[in-house]
Amino acid sequence: MKFKLGKIIAAVLLASATLMFSQDVAKDTDKAAKDTGHATDKAAKDTGHATDKAAKDTGHATKVAAKDTGKAVDKAGKDTAKATDKAAKKTGHGIKKGVKDVGHGVEKGADKTVDAVK
Repeated sequence: MKFKLGKIIAAVLLASATLMFSQDVAKDTDKAAKDTGHATDKAAKDTGHATDKAAKDTGHATKVAAKDTGKAVDKAGKDTAKATDKAAKKTGHGIKKGVKDVGHGVEKGADKTVDAVK
C-alpha cells in the first residue's frame, strides 16, 4: 500500500509540476505579446513623428527655394530690361548719326549740283 501511495503522490507531483510549467509558459507568452504590441505602437508613433517632421522640413525648403528663385527671376528681368534699354539707346544714337551723315552727304551733293549747274 505504501508503494501504491508513493506512485500516486509521484503522479500528482508530476501532474502539478506540468500544470505549473504550462501556466508559466502561458504567462510568458502573454507578456511577450504585450511587449511586442507596445514596441510596435511606439515604433509606429516614432515613424509618424519622423515623417511629419520630414514633410515640414521639405515644405520649408521648397518655400525658401521658391522665394530665392523669384528673387533671381526678378533680378534677371531687371538686368534684361536695363540691357535692352542700353542697346536701344545705342541703336538710336547710331541711326541718328547715320541720318546726319546721310543728310550731310545729300547737302554736299546738292551744293556740288548747284555749283555744276551755275
